[in-house]
Amino acid sequence: MSDILTNTKARRDYYILDTFEAGIVLRGTEVKALRAGKGQIRDAFARVENDQVFLYNAHIDEYTQGNRFNHDPTAVRKLLMHKAEIRKLFGLASVKGTALLPLAFYWKNGKVKVALGVGKGKVEFDKRETIKKRESDRDLRRVTMHRFKDK
Repeated sequence: MSDILTNTKARRDYYILDTFEAGIVLRGTEVKALRAGKGQIRDAFARVENDQVFLYNAHIDEYTQGNRFNHDPTAVRKLLMHKAEIRKLFGLASVKGTALLPLAFYWKNGKVKVALGVGKGKVEFDKRETIKKRESDRDLRRVTMHRFKDK
């Protein structure tokens, strides 16, 4: 499972409560552009509408060798999930303060999959706490690494 695109902003700005795997409907030029790693999902989000899940604001660059039938980079894309998963996702996403976010695009058995997360927004204080904890863990690793290196 190799990541094509990752959404680092999602884990920084949201607590991820649950994750789901979904397929995505893509055109040929979109797949070729993703193989080249051309795209970003930083500002993307998903919505459940009429028992279907759609991905908005995911930007997949146009394929450079594409012709006049090239795709629209910011098109709304349908996500493929089982009906029971969609119902569960709708229940989780309908709670106030939660959002559906794509965490990553990755390859699985030759197909592009989307890791979809249900996130609850962090406030600024929580973000500072996360950064402080990450820095203290980094300092601790650095100290223990130097201690073992000297022996």
